Amino acid sequence: MVSLSQRVVRFLEKRGGARGVEKPEGPLGDLTRREALTRREALSLTVTLGTSAAAVAVFPTRALAEAVPVFLRIGTGSTTGTYFPIGSLIAGVISKPPGSRPCDEGGSCGVPGVVAAAQASKGSLDNIAKLTAGTVDMALTQADIAYWAYFGKGAFEGQPANTAYRAIARLYPEAVHLVVRADSDIQSVVDLKGKRVSGGEVGSGTLVDSEILLQAYGLGPGDYDPYYLSPAASADGLMNGGLDAFFYIAGHPTRVIEDLANRIDVRLISLTGERADRIIASHPYFGRTQIPAALYKDVPLAQTLSVGALLVVREDMDADLVYSITEAIMHERARPIYEAGHPMASEISLARALDSVAIPLHPGAERFYDEIGLIQPEPATQ
Repeated sequence: MVSLSQRVVRFLEKRGGARGVEKPEGPLGDLTRREALTRREALSLTVTLGTSAAAVAVFPTRALAEAVPVFLRIGTGSTTGTYFPIGSLIAGVISKPPGSRPCDEGGSCGVPGVVAAAQASKGSLDNIAKLTAGTVDMALTQADIAYWAYFGKGAFEGQPANTAYRAIARLYPEAVHLVVRADSDIQSVVDLKGKRVSGGEVGSGTLVDSEILLQAYGLGPGDYDPYYLSPAASADGLMNGGLDAFFYIAGHPTRVIEDLANRIDVRLISLTGERADRIIASHPYFGRTQIPAALYKDVPLAQTLSVGALLVVREDMDADLVYSITEAIMHERARPIYEAGHPMASEISLARALDSVAIPLHPGAERFYDEIGLIQPEPATQ
C-alpha cells in the first residue's frame, strides 16, 4: 500500500520539483503557472480550513524544513455565489499542511502535504478554460457544461473535444433562479418578452443555460433586451430599476439573492408544466427541484429545474493523489464541516457522488469508488 505521503511526493516529482514554473499551452498560455510554493511564500500563506471551524493554518518553520507543501488551486465562481464557499470548504477538507496533527488525534483528515485554496472565477466556462490552460488544478462546474466541453457538443459544437479534465464527484444540485421584483407583472418565462433580462455573465454556465431555457419558451435574442451581468451586478440592476429579471443557476440559498431579498421584495419564477417537461426530455442533465418557501426572506416556494454541480480535476494529476483527495472529500469526519458550512455542502455524499456524471471519472477517483463497491461491473456479454 502506497502511503499518502508517498503519493504527494510522486505528485511533486511529476510537477518538476518544488520551485519549477512553466508556460501552459492554450488560450491563457501567456500566464505563468506556479507549480509549487517557494519556502518564503509558504511561510506567509494562510488557508481557511472551513467556515464552521473558522480555523487558519500557518505552516511552522520546523515542518517546512522537512517538506514543502503541494499547493492546489480550485476554480470556483463569484464570491457572492455558491461555488466559492463550497470550494473553500473542500479546500479545507483536503488540506493537511506539514506538521498537522493526525486525523485520529483530532487533526485534519486531508491529504498530507496538500494545501488547497479556492479561487474566484466567472463560473463553469471560465473554470473549464482555466483547467485546460493549467491555471487551476481542480474546479467546480455545471454537469452540462462539463459534458458539452468534453465531447464538443451543445455550446461547444464545432470545437474540438476537450479532454483535459476528468470528474471526481457530483456535489449537489444547482437550482435555476429566475428572480423578479415581487410587484412585477412577470409570472412566467414567456412574460420576459420585451423585458430587460440578465442571462448571466459571459463565461458562466448560467448564461449558456438561460439561453436554452429562453429558447425553449419561444424567446429568441430579439425578443428581450439581453444583459450579461455578474450575479451581484444583476441583483443591483433589479434593485435600482435597471433590470426586470435575472437568471442565476446556483445551489440554494445563494448569498447574492439572500442579500437582495433583505433589501427589496422579490419573487422566484417557477419553471413547470409541458415546456419544462420538454426541456428535461431534450436535455437530460436537467432535473426537477424546488426552492423552499422562506429560504429567502418572504419569497414563496418555487418549482424549478436544476443541474448537477461537479468537481473536476486536471486529467494529468497523479492518480494516487486524486484517490486520496476523493477519499478525504468523502471521509466521515468531513460531514460536520459540510453541514455547518453551507446548506448545499450537506448534499455531498457517497450515495449521490456519481449522479449527473456524464464524463469519465479520473482513474484515481474511479479506483476509490470501485474499492468501496460504488461502481458496478459491466454485465457480461453473451
